[in-house]
Amino acid sequence: MANFSDFGLSSELEKALSNMGFEEPTPIQAQALPIALQGKDMIGQAQTGTGKTTAFGVPLLEKIVKEDGIQGLVLAPTRELAVQVAEELNRIGQVKGIRTLPIYGGQDIGRQIRALKNRPQIIAATPGRLIDHIERKTIRLGTIKTVILDEADEMLNMGFIEDIERILSEIEGERQTLLFSATMPKRIQSLAEKFMHEPEVVKVKSKELTVKNIEQTYIEVHEKQKFDVLCSLLDIQSPELAIVFGRTKRRVDEVVEGLIKRGYSAEGIHGDIPQAKRDQVIRRFKDQTIEIMVATDVAARGLDISGVSHVYNFDIPQDPESYVHRIGRTGRAGNKGLAITFVSPREIDHLKIIESVTKTKMNKQPVPSIKDVLAGNQQATINRLMETIEKNAYNDYKRIAENLLEDTDSVTLLAAALKLLTKDPDVTPVKITAVEPLRARKPKGGGSGGGGRDRKRFGGGDRSRGGRDRRDGGRDRNGRGERSESGSRERRRPRNNSK
Repeated sequence: MANFSDFGLSSELEKALSNMGFEEPTPIQAQALPIALQGKDMIGQAQTGTGKTTAFGVPLLEKIVKEDGIQGLVLAPTRELAVQVAEELNRIGQVKGIRTLPIYGGQDIGRQIRALKNRPQIIAATPGRLIDHIERKTIRLGTIKTVILDEADEMLNMGFIEDIERILSEIEGERQTLLFSATMPKRIQSLAEKFMHEPEVVKVKSKELTVKNIEQTYIEVHEKQKFDVLCSLLDIQSPELAIVFGRTKRRVDEVVEGLIKRGYSAEGIHGDIPQAKRDQVIRRFKDQTIEIMVATDVAARGLDISGVSHVYNFDIPQDPESYVHRIGRTGRAGNKGLAITFVSPREIDHLKIIESVTKTKMNKQPVPSIKDVLAGNQQATINRLMETIEKNAYNDYKRIAENLLEDTDSVTLLAAALKLLTKDPDVTPVKITAVEPLRARKPKGGGSGGGGRDRKRFGGGDRSRGGRDRRDGGRDRNGRGERSESGSRERRRPRNNSK
């Protein structure tokens, strides 16, 4: 299995990816990175949610020179995707001081012109608004060295192909072109033939990722509540063996330390732990010397451990395939398993992508209450008592029990024993460093959530340029209004074109 250190990346980008919790590349990243890093043109065929932004973003950021103007251009079909791409490139590129600016219709063009004076090195743009800037000469394409066409088939559906051809024709000199598309209609193939030089083709097949015998739920919980919620679930559910997945190595270390502080038997594995130590932890987990193993995604692949009853996704994984690998550690050999995913309110769209690709609807579970925890602890105590009776492991205490029953009735005596044996909820303070929520655009065909938010946030757009601006959020086939990336139309106020 490849990892990011295999690609010969700069130390800055390796560190940035590690800090973001990326230990192993997704299939599209593993295939695309070696080609793109060599400067070759490439066509990548992959679905939404497979990690395409990192697949083209890392090679783009590697070749950027900080002081040489706009060198990278990403064309996207919708404002939402342009913003998402810019956010991810800025997170990865901040270690090199590389800035990406989103350019899209619906936002005041004057604000964008002012932002361009800060000399970003990369532009993530919708086609219509980019042409506005080209015509105003507020963006010049003479220094562009790399062009990425993201979701090319969606741009075709929205009627942007002519705009794309015009933009590509404006870029003179040698350039690297990377095209990503879920499907390859003839018009996209013709575009590639016209504007790309001997592109290599990378395909990641769209697999139906399904998991049987596993009950899948999620809890919407704020970052600072996650650890307490995890402890509550462990008390209520009393898993025989549980794996907790975190996004980063630091996350794993802190969760393990916190669990031990609160009396749980836990150890962790991640990429910085020597292989011998990892093997030892896995062996102890298999032998049930420890009950909880905390791990990054590097441990999700290839682990074959029977008896794992629960998987807790402390952090939502970056892509659907990682999700399936994680939860596949339970529900083995015909046994039933339970997978619970913690999702912050800003990560709900990412969860919907996972549901869409895995064709699974996860049930929402409420945050457990103190009453639920007490009930769980009481049941765990009863279970331990019944196991002791079944094993006939109490003969040395019969005489003591008979003496006690001479002075106290059996119900009172048993109730007192249950109270002493039942674990009270532990509130020992534990510090877990917060991580940034994963951002993901909504799957196609989803709700209309993105439209309303954009209208409130970005105002009425740039009226002075008339019709051009109207296309930038996406145009449906009959030209009526804008369509958000999730497929919903966004109503816009009529423009005054009389000027």
